[in-house]
Amino acid sequence: MNPIADLNAPQRAAVTLLDRPLLVIAGAGSGKTRVITEKIAYLIRQGLPARHVTAVTFTNKAAREMKSRVGKLLPDRELRGLTVSTFHALGLDIVRKEHAALGLKASISIFDEHDRSSLLKEVARHRNDRFDPEETTRHTAQISRWKNLFVIPEHAAAKASNDEQHRASQLYAEYSRVMKSYNAVDFDDLILLPVLLFAEHPDILDKWRNRIRYLLVDEYQDTNETQYQLVKQLAGTLGRFTVVGDDDQSVYAWRGAQPENLAQLQCDYPRLKVIKLEQNYRSTGKILKAANHLIANNPHVFEKKLWSALGYGNPIRVLRHADETAEARQIASDIVHHKFRHRTQFHDYAILYRGNHQSRLFERALREFSIPYHINGGMSFFGYAEVKDLLAYLRLMINPDDDAAFLRIVNVPKREIGPTTLEKLGQYAQRRHVSLFQACHELGLQQTLPENAVQRLRHFCERITDAGDRSQRGDPFGVLDAFVAAIGYDQWLRESSTGAAAAERRMANVRELLDWLQRIANEETPPKSLSEAVSKVMLLDILDRQEEETSGDRINMMTLHAAKGLEFPYVYLVGVEENLLPHQTSIEEGAIEEERRLAYVGITRARHQLTLSYCAKRKRYGELSHCEPSRFLEELPLEDLEWPDRQPVDAETKKERGRASLAQLRSLLSEP
Repeated sequence: MNPIADLNAPQRAAVTLLDRPLLVIAGAGSGKTRVITEKIAYLIRQGLPARHVTAVTFTNKAAREMKSRVGKLLPDRELRGLTVSTFHALGLDIVRKEHAALGLKASISIFDEHDRSSLLKEVARHRNDRFDPEETTRHTAQISRWKNLFVIPEHAAAKASNDEQHRASQLYAEYSRVMKSYNAVDFDDLILLPVLLFAEHPDILDKWRNRIRYLLVDEYQDTNETQYQLVKQLAGTLGRFTVVGDDDQSVYAWRGAQPENLAQLQCDYPRLKVIKLEQNYRSTGKILKAANHLIANNPHVFEKKLWSALGYGNPIRVLRHADETAEARQIASDIVHHKFRHRTQFHDYAILYRGNHQSRLFERALREFSIPYHINGGMSFFGYAEVKDLLAYLRLMINPDDDAAFLRIVNVPKREIGPTTLEKLGQYAQRRHVSLFQACHELGLQQTLPENAVQRLRHFCERITDAGDRSQRGDPFGVLDAFVAAIGYDQWLRESSTGAAAAERRMANVRELLDWLQRIANEETPPKSLSEAVSKVMLLDILDRQEEETSGDRINMMTLHAAKGLEFPYVYLVGVEENLLPHQTSIEEGAIEEERRLAYVGITRARHQLTLSYCAKRKRYGELSHCEPSRFLEELPLEDLEWPDRQPVDAETKKERGRASLAQLRSLLSEP
């Protein structure tokens, strides 16, 4: 039996082409993930060992799904050594394995967004007595853009076009120097450093090319310049790759994505083969026709037209509402009515919006109708800075050699331990091959740092050691409560938060974490130690779990960016108004094409029914303002649109709506 016999002709051609570099233009719902997974299996069946095949994508969830699908195509023994990961996980693997060539120690600390932002502010404050936090925030974004554009500190100054960018380039250079002394890298470095490494060390690049003999890249339209350079380096002049992407779904320009990388491949690889996947297996004909009409208003290097064999389907509904409160209530009511009429489940529905702020009124309306919901992509509990701070303290109490934890909280709250002190401490620890914590206690440190700086560092370490010792001898959670109070963390939150209410919310998160750890510790008899409780929390990998959370029958709510890659039987795309979709900032900056791509992504999430919604008025900055329907509505095929508000509601429909609401109430009353 031919394992790829049921693929359509373009899919089959994409899977079996091996002797040329390949670009697959994969329209929404056209089976691109299947093409990638089938091609991985095909490569292995053709005799290429799995350890020489690498597939990369952009999220952990996508990587897990890809690996799971490949696991169903081949036995485990044939998949040993296969790499399916995110771009950044691949970069981290390279950095860790080649740390010596990069001038780093093996115990590399990974700085998250908060760590990076905090360090940049400290460096900026140290450099400039007239420190401007807003300017530093802009500098932080500029530095990230430079890294994504493959611009190193030495070249940033030449690219600076004004005084602010020149100051940003100086900050970039100093930040990079401090990061190296900390033996730390940030998220952007995980791509930039491997590219720089391969450019300077051809022997190391050859080693990795020999390891990665075939490269597959998903969502290629989302790559930035530095990621494109990494792909070129690994693929070599022969172009041993398959990249899959869709320029119509490129919606991440704000974080450096360059859809033009698709066209650039044709320049860099003249032998490139382009295969288009245009058959959509998700949506009905009317939905695809609307998507095609809309996106045709954008310029294209690769023309394509989605089609479906699933039938023409229902008209696309366009709902007009008096204001955003009415929009939320009427859509909640509409979902209850539709669910009752069609015997569907709540998880069949998705409400998609341009900005997170739009979710608040929908949450309220859904609660009023007792409809369960889940907000995809909301802030994880473990994403809050205060939770990360406390966990860093706990990690350091348990393992004083945790340099990443040390760097996060050595100056939180403020202890007058500045970046220069930490830079010199990092250099000393690197020379001595010891952790930062251990270095603080060495006598030789006094030859590197002033006495007052040494004393402040040692006082910090002694507090950590004392709290760790007392937590092992007595009530660990009583010790932790006292420790949080003793370091003045509550006061620190009041000083660093936007207001009293925000500070209280953040302190509540700290208390919730401590209570949770205590519950974990007391799950067993005898109770777990603090170390065991913290280890269990750290191993839960909450962020990844929330990413794939789908338990329960709930309405799906998310931004258009978060919806990319997902599909739902019934989609409500709300707030389809000028200044919202397209967004006002994009209108002002002339970025309408990306906004149109966002709308295209929203439309193509729907399988059976698409409903578009807009308001006549909406509150902006506390005042009710008139709204104009989005220009994108005018770009849809009018013959396929249905405007229920322009038609009288018949008596039977009114009765059905009443029965639906009553049925929802009865189901609630019957719940145990």
